[in-house]
Amino acid sequence: MSESSDTQDVLGVVGAGLMGRGIAQIAAQAGFEVRLLDARNGAAAEAKASIEQVLRALVAKGRLPDDAAARAVARLALPPSLAGLAGCTIVIEAIVEKLDAKQALFRELEGAVGPDCILATNTSSLPVTAIASACAKPERVAGLHFFSPVPLMKLVEVIAGLLTSPSVEQRLFEFGAALGHTPVRARDTPGFIVNHAGRGYGTEALRIASEGAADYATIDRILKRAAGFRMGPFELFDLTGLDVSHPVMESIYRQYYEEPRFRPSPLTAQRVSAGVLGRKTKRGFYEYGDAAQTVTMTMAPVPMVAPSTLVWIGDGESSSREALAALLPTLGARVDTGPRPHPDALCVVLPLGVDATSAALAQGLDPNRTIALDPLPGFDRQRTLMTTPVTDSARRDAAHALFAADGVAVDVIRDSPGFVVQRVLAHIVNVACEIAQQRIATPGDIDLAVRLGLAYPHGPLAWGDALGPLRVLGILEQMHLATGDPRYRPSLWLSRRARLNVSLLREET
Repeated sequence: MSESSDTQDVLGVVGAGLMGRGIAQIAAQAGFEVRLLDARNGAAAEAKASIEQVLRALVAKGRLPDDAAARAVARLALPPSLAGLAGCTIVIEAIVEKLDAKQALFRELEGAVGPDCILATNTSSLPVTAIASACAKPERVAGLHFFSPVPLMKLVEVIAGLLTSPSVEQRLFEFGAALGHTPVRARDTPGFIVNHAGRGYGTEALRIASEGAADYATIDRILKRAAGFRMGPFELFDLTGLDVSHPVMESIYRQYYEEPRFRPSPLTAQRVSAGVLGRKTKRGFYEYGDAAQTVTMTMAPVPMVAPSTLVWIGDGESSSREALAALLPTLGARVDTGPRPHPDALCVVLPLGVDATSAALAQGLDPNRTIALDPLPGFDRQRTLMTTPVTDSARRDAAHALFAADGVAVDVIRDSPGFVVQRVLAHIVNVACEIAQQRIATPGDIDLAVRLGLAYPHGPLAWGDALGPLRVLGILEQMHLATGDPRYRPSLWLSRRARLNVSLLREET
């Protein structure tokens, strides 16, 4: 991070916890004079000492010159009260996430700072407009939402409240960039961009688990291997802690007046009640001993049986059928090319948004010897098989052995419309499309924020383009039809662009 030598801004930070000290650190490193204070006696001094220790560690690693660290520490002042913020041009609050506490602080800040000072809130879940309503000049209040840990997470959401002045929004956008972060603009809506877009990943994984389609480890394995996520959703829940994640899910669901797309799960509510929160309690969706702080994603064991040798390929996209037909001989199987399957053949169907039962019945196949294979992620990195409720166990094991013959990981799940990857990716894309439809942020900012804030392999709208908007739309329509759940109703942004063959990233003129 380079220092800014010509800036005239003086930053005040109220709240010296993890977020406040992170903001103070990056501002001081960027060359800003920083005034840090906290209501708790000694908290600001502890924060400054912690920042100094972090900077010394960076120096020791050769990532920061010694003199730069010393200058950054010298820029940190610790005024004893809000009166010490009088000369600040921007003040950021990073106190407890309670609306009444933030409103009370902002009322006090108005009396302590100058008339042109910008007041920003680092809230992650409260409405900026509601916080600003406590002020006589709400037009100078906006959101400046950083992510933890602030020095490493290079994203900041700039949120304009209903009455925020455009000039204030622009000043904060430029300030965020001057800190060395990437700013994105968002309207004041529940969850802003990142916490809103994040509703697609964990909530759909919870839904799959609650339906009994697969266990937690299987879902995590599939999404990491087939879709490229760094962490599975249940690993992520354990890392964050359900005492943090579950209230956010409930808050956004309630703030959107029980929008079905964001519906939380009883699975997490029950675990919160039991105190089974994740790594911090050494027990979550996984068990954590004193030494084991990571989850090992081992391959599902391959049944020690003779693999299937004759396979009949059912209906599906031509590209998927051709890829499967080319793969099977390399696995040691023959393709049954007859118009109807031979009595000894394993029937493999390739549905999108449809469960194995529906695919078998629609094609007039024997459900006892039918297996579904997920075609969406391709067949190279990971293969997901899905049984009908009556698939013969010997057929299932023989199919598993066949598709694992070349060493590619295989997981077998129970019947579920959309498998795992289809369901989760379609839901992620759909939620992002709805954010674009509501004009909460531009399509480009949505993708940028999600990649930086959630570390997804791709931005959700670009991902939707890569998968094919029409294909994603079809998956959602089939799931909506199968379940009757409005959770899966397609966004109009997706529906229109899919039918027009237009990129999901394209903005309207």
